[in-house]
Amino acid sequence: MGNTYVAVDIEASGRIPVKHNMLSIGACVAFDRSKTFYVELKPINKNYEKESMLINKLSMTKLRKYGVAPKQAMLKFENWIKGVSGENKPVFVAFPATFDWMYVNYYFKKFLGRNPFEARVLEMKSYFAGKMGLNIEEATRDKLFEMFPTKIKHTHNALDDAIAYAESFEKLMKK
Repeated sequence: MGNTYVAVDIEASGRIPVKHNMLSIGACVAFDRSKTFYVELKPINKNYEKESMLINKLSMTKLRKYGVAPKQAMLKFENWIKGVSGENKPVFVAFPATFDWMYVNYYFKKFLGRNPFEARVLEMKSYFAGKMGLNIEEATRDKLFEMFPTKIKHTHNALDDAIAYAESFEKLMKK
């Protein structure tokens, strides 16, 4: 039994999970980027930070109407994770994991009472800094993509960004 590294990116209506909303989840299996997941979620409240919404370019109004209910979204994500992991243990990989993890873990626990990643989290920013001998301040997203370029640009679309992180992570692991 091994690990399945799942690059995850989320977009949110702000910086605090209990106060704000996770609006979209994108995920991509590192070393098999044909396996992807994307969902846009129905907001659980009306709270947002203007700057967050300008970055993610999602519409709270459209998501209230067309978004997937959070419980269904998390069930779909859990089933996808189990399907792509098989007998392996899924490992959550994000840059920075601290932001994306707090939302994903909160939503899994709130809506399903469990998290298929358990506590298997790889903080890509820290891994990048350690592997490349950088100070944590130097280990920026721009530096990551400069050293490990990707075919997909960082767009703040959760799926595009998850695919880009998966590609950079693969190159970083092989370094």
